[in-house]
Amino acid sequence: MKRIWFLIALMSLMVLLVACSGDSATDGNTTTDNEQTDTETETETDASENTEDGLTGKFEIQYFVGGYGDEWWKRVIGDFQKQHPNLEIIEHAGPNINTEMNTRWISNTPPDVVYIDGNGADETQMIVEGQLMDISSIVKDWKFEDSPLLDSFIVPAEELDGGKIYSLPLVFDTWGIWYDNNWFKDKGWEVPTDFDSWLSSMEKIKADENITPLVTTGQYTQYFQRGVLNPAFAAAGGNELLNDLNNGVVEAWKKPETLEVLKKVEKIVQAKVLDSGFAAYNHTQSQMNFLMHKNAYIPVGFWLPNEMKKDTPADFEFGFTPTPMNDPGEPLALVPDIRTIAIAEKAKNPEAAKAFLEFVFTEQYAQAFAESTGAIMNMKNVDLSASSNVPDFLKGVNDMINNPGSVQIFKRQTPNAEEQKIAVEITNEIKLQITDILLGEITAEQFVEKLTKKAEELRK
Repeated sequence: MKRIWFLIALMSLMVLLVACSGDSATDGNTTTDNEQTDTETETETDASENTEDGLTGKFEIQYFVGGYGDEWWKRVIGDFQKQHPNLEIIEHAGPNINTEMNTRWISNTPPDVVYIDGNGADETQMIVEGQLMDISSIVKDWKFEDSPLLDSFIVPAEELDGGKIYSLPLVFDTWGIWYDNNWFKDKGWEVPTDFDSWLSSMEKIKADENITPLVTTGQYTQYFQRGVLNPAFAAAGGNELLNDLNNGVVEAWKKPETLEVLKKVEKIVQAKVLDSGFAAYNHTQSQMNFLMHKNAYIPVGFWLPNEMKKDTPADFEFGFTPTPMNDPGEPLALVPDIRTIAIAEKAKNPEAAKAFLEFVFTEQYAQAFAESTGAIMNMKNVDLSASSNVPDFLKGVNDMINNPGSVQIFKRQTPNAEEQKIAVEITNEIKLQITDILLGEITAEQFVEKLTKKAEELRK
């Protein structure tokens, strides 16, 4: 009996010791346990936050790398990654990326976000084929600093099909005439402000330097079409004439304003101020000749300084003016080439895609874009004046755009699906006839006759 009571007492003592030992361990490790608890709480909070905004999983971005390079993209994507560390961001980029990714789009497994630029990128076709998401319902609530985003674009987002928005205009590119500002200052040459002063300027430069002042690429005549003809058509007849001509409207090709523009081109040819070897030049050769002062003017887009920075002489200072094909007293005309960004209709991570588009459109990244590319994001009232990394020509263009008066901005509208084929065929015909008129093989009247006939054939 005594033995039983002894065992019971011993067992009770052991239970008490275990209980005391447990309390002692807890007291002795309070800090560690609290730290562990805090860490678990933070982990749970982070996971909750990422679950709420949906920014987890894979997120794919496709962007073309051309004359603007990829520095800006790397910065923006890197900053976005820091904000959303649980995203696995996959970049598809390069000069041939549109071709390389074509099978992904055809097979309905596209990336989530696409920057539409470069060879092989056709936004109209993508919209027609239902490849881009209608984002009109979400972007209306987005802000650019303190203003509605949709009110903050230089060139507004295009609305189709009764108000649907399939892309946002990211890059404001435009064609115009380039010159060496330092050379012009040294020689005392005036920058032209209209067609008469431009022709006079070219005749003076020809006499002073014994060169043909104007050069363009004959292998890619769209440079002359977009850099000279389109601004001339816009200056002569506004958006209506510009778009009707490029869409093959027969009546537009019969208008007197159209012939007047081609007569100006004819005057350039007759004055012998165009480089006689232009037909054999590709864009790189014509740009090299320009940089070496074999010529004084060249029609190119904003990417020129960035594309040719490795070949640009140290004392060369890029100057830019909207193409002076306007009549005296009339404003210079700019016809932007807008580069857009969009979300794929079949995006697998649409929430991340929407967040990325909203993330991009800020003053911070508009400044960074100008500094790293030498071009402008399509945003109003971005002050570039204080940045030493933005070239002077770009500051000047930015001022022109935000303080209109001497410059008027026109817009090349995206043709609808029915007009698309006609627009392509007319563009091809224009490019063919540009070579002939610049070689002096056809007159302005013959150029108009050929395009009128082509438009009539396409409209039958």
